[in-house]
Amino acid sequence: MIALSLAEIAAVVGGQTYDIPDPSAQVTGPVVRDSREVEPGSLFVAFAGERVDGHDFAATVVEAGAAAVLASRPVGVPAIVVEDVQTALGALARHVVQRLGTTLVALTGSAGKTSTKDLIAQVLARKAPTVFTPGSLNNEIGLPLTALSATEETKFLVLEMGARGIGHIRYLTELTPPRIGLVINVGSAHIGEFGGREQIAEAKGELVEVLPENGTAILNADDPLVRAMASRTKAKVILFGESGEADVRAENVRLTDSGQPAFLLHTPTGASEVTMRLYGEHHVSNALAAAAVAHELGMSAEEIATALSEAGSLSRWRMEVTERPDGVTVVNDAYNANPESMRAALRALAAMGKGRRTWAVLGKMAELGDEALAEHDAVGRLAVRLNVSKLVAVGGREASWLQLGAYNEGSWGEESVHVSDAQAAVDLLRSELRPGDVVLVKASRSVGLESVAQALVETGAEGEVAAR
Repeated sequence: MIALSLAEIAAVVGGQTYDIPDPSAQVTGPVVRDSREVEPGSLFVAFAGERVDGHDFAATVVEAGAAAVLASRPVGVPAIVVEDVQTALGALARHVVQRLGTTLVALTGSAGKTSTKDLIAQVLARKAPTVFTPGSLNNEIGLPLTALSATEETKFLVLEMGARGIGHIRYLTELTPPRIGLVINVGSAHIGEFGGREQIAEAKGELVEVLPENGTAILNADDPLVRAMASRTKAKVILFGESGEADVRAENVRLTDSGQPAFLLHTPTGASEVTMRLYGEHHVSNALAAAAVAHELGMSAEEIATALSEAGSLSRWRMEVTERPDGVTVVNDAYNANPESMRAALRALAAMGKGRRTWAVLGKMAELGDEALAEHDAVGRLAVRLNVSKLVAVGGREASWLQLGAYNEGSWGEESVHVSDAQAAVDLLRSELRPGDVVLVKASRSVGLESVAQALVETGAEGEVAAR
């Protein structure tokens, strides 16, 4: 974070100082909520959770070098005490962002937010110092913590914004007001909480509503619900997609033999070929979104294409491909799942596995509400249509729906297997995998199927494992 004195921080957040011998002492290190991340000069934010109360670590973090604790009560060491720690954290983030004057890019969508954010960050970093959301820390705590990691050298701040209801994104934009707002898509993620796609679109569109007149709304031309958001903003609109009407578009989209997308990138300043290191055709849309942001910030088509072609995956368990020494390929996409991302992952598996035996190890997609049965059934059916060699459905009721969809789609479905848990899936795969097989592992985060992928990688780790 930029250097601020404890007195300044107290004034910004409306707090009282306790046990601070020198209010002019500065916070010069990062703002953190995990005591293990404290460095000399840090500000430690003490959240009182259901299982762990950060206030209990106050003495420990100060001993480790923290300048002070942001707390909701006195803790016997230097502290700024506020009524609500989360509100105070947000106020501090807004103050720092406004003081820096950094170009703030915010993005949201139902699927692909983190992958797109990672692409944007890698492209913009070619132009100037860039700070971006680590992983999926896109909520009312993770977002201000990311913003507070910006410094005077930061030119671009790229923030992922998540939502579980109307008003969530508007709140996040109040903490960190963006100049560029990107909406990737409107899908089925959290549809059980929102109540329908129209309600999801209402929530996601809050991002473009807050943009200033000199700002830019970047919208997916291929998604009708996103494209319609153009009427909800006073900012300039840039469209991206495969549509001929898109300002930033892809032509001649194809997949390499290994399942990596390639296409001709068109921007208003020119065209250039892209061959990505990531896997799956769904990354074309993500790449176009990133290209639209980069174009708006002054990069040429050639610069953008080079950056996209060299960009990798920065976040764990998202189409993370590992080649075992025995020739088995493990695709760990187990960070999360919704119907759109599940379909994209299955298509990527089919492309990667041409001429090879393919396995889809799938589990529950959470928060689908009344759509859950139909969506799981549809995923099972798609696995059959894509000629995936074997479906391993892991878990309870939702897994049985996956298997039922595969079975009802045709005779291939008889090759599907329903197992009770992750360990049962590991045991099955260890006994049946053959050299050359490709295994996709995917489910909602709550299922924890990353343990299956990790076990499979470790099984083949007798020699050196090369992860791409």
